Parts: sequence; C-alpha cells; structure tokens
Amino acid sequence: MGQVTIYLDAEHEKRLKRAAESAGIPVSRYVARLVEQNTRTQWPDNIRSLAGQWSDFPSAEELRAAQPDSPRETL
Repeated sequence: MGQVTIYLDAEHEKRLKRAAESAGIPVSRYVARLVEQNTRTQWPDNIRSLAGQWSDFPSAEELRAAQPDSPRETL
C-alpha cells in the first residue's frame, strides 16, 4: 500500500479531522474513501444492478424515435 503526503492549512486540517471523526474512521481511511469515490471509472455494483429494474421505462430505441438526433456541427 502506498503512502501519500499532503499539506493542508490549519483550517482545512481541522475540517478534515472533524469529518473523519464524525464518520467514525481514521483520517487516512477518510481520505482514501474520497480518492476512491472521486477517481472511480465504473458505477458501483449496487447502482449497476438497478439497470433494467423499471419495467415501464422506454427502451433506447423508443427514446431515440421520440427525440431526433441533434444536427452535427462540421469541424
């Protein structure tokens, strides 16, 4: 596991420590969660499992038929 050093001014350090304490986890775990949440490249499994759960939601084809594609700008 890698280590990272960050520099914060006193106010941001206080806020970070309060937030970690409020979450009931160490500061390092709190920062690790922030990095994970903000650098994720896929939807979490609990979100991905929702795909197809709405039986009355229109298909992609139905959506495209109702709203024609926007004209493209030439480059």
